[in-house]
Amino acid sequence: MANGHHDVIVIGAGSVGVPAALALAEAGLDVLVVDRYASPGQGANKAAIGGVRATHSDTAKIRIGLKSIELLSAWQETHGDNIEWHTGGYTFVAYEPREERMLKDLLEVQHRYGLNIDWLDREELLQAVPALEPGGLIGGTLSPEDGNASPLLALHAMYARARALGAEFRFGETVTTIPVENGRIRGVTTDRARYAAPVVINAAGAHARPIAQLAGLDVPVTPDAHEGGVTEAVARFLEPMVVDTRPRPGSANFYFYQHHTGQIVFCITPDPPIVGTDRRETSAFLPMVSRRMIEVMPRLRHIKVRRTWRGLYPMTPDGAPIVGWAREVEGFVQAVGMCGQGFMLGPGLGAYLARLVTDSLEAEDREVFDLLSPYRVFAGTEQLR
Repeated sequence: MANGHHDVIVIGAGSVGVPAALALAEAGLDVLVVDRYASPGQGANKAAIGGVRATHSDTAKIRIGLKSIELLSAWQETHGDNIEWHTGGYTFVAYEPREERMLKDLLEVQHRYGLNIDWLDREELLQAVPALEPGGLIGGTLSPEDGNASPLLALHAMYARARALGAEFRFGETVTTIPVENGRIRGVTTDRARYAAPVVINAAGAHARPIAQLAGLDVPVTPDAHEGGVTEAVARFLEPMVVDTRPRPGSANFYFYQHHTGQIVFCITPDPPIVGTDRRETSAFLPMVSRRMIEVMPRLRHIKVRRTWRGLYPMTPDGAPIVGWAREVEGFVQAVGMCGQGFMLGPGLGAYLARLVTDSLEAEDREVFDLLSPYRVFAGTEQLR
């Protein structure tokens, strides 16, 4: 069995693990990433629809989201890779007083942390998004600096840059044990080799809980299944991602946007959740989401759907990620429970994780880690998850 010593080992080469490896390599650390799959992004990343927003109701996610937008929106100019970034914005629509109250109430915290977002009354919103169904529309919020990118292209670009900076990736290896001696992490053992490091980051997505258990820990991350789809390409008519948070039979909310190449990409949040790791698409999804989409935007009625798929959301009890050092095992970091938002949070979170590992946190960083602490009280839920 091969052996190697590194500064940090990251478990998982997905939406969190790859940008974390990149940020750590940029900080000058010797980084190894281990993943069970054959290449990067083969877990939940390739099922992501590509939305990236800082429009959240949670302070930590707002700050991380802003960092992700900063990095992704400048990626092509900075590094030369076309990751299909498009600053199209997000709009959360309100067709009922409940949604209106919630969205207006959240503006206070969103403005406090510098988000460019405003409430638009019915006529203003229809000017910004003319294809919305006007009947019953009260208004909505619009955050024009949010956007979208290709999860596959973005992750590959970050992977290539991490490798260029010296990060090492081992694919097709399953972590089997995480040695701990005298309360300290010693590295990882896979089905192929042993690797030593004083720091191990759990970025295993839907598999985060069994990975934590290998270190004698537990983390409340439970995967559930969400389905998405994509249509044929049509002439561009829609800029922002449209989010409707109204609950309906079988779904808690849904959202869709038009990719810059013309396709409509869409997803739904099932209610009740479909708990487990079954990634087979269902016959119920498309009729359900089609009804909801046509209700909000009738002109979608005749667009042909090309493909549907199913991915896993690593959910936490309160809808917020779990990030930080383990108290029980020195050197073990949890970076898990992205609740289906790994692609939008991953780039920003990587920067935060690099400062955590290099012990260079600032006051604002500490607040973020306090809010996402593995030891917080899991009460309430993030309203715009």
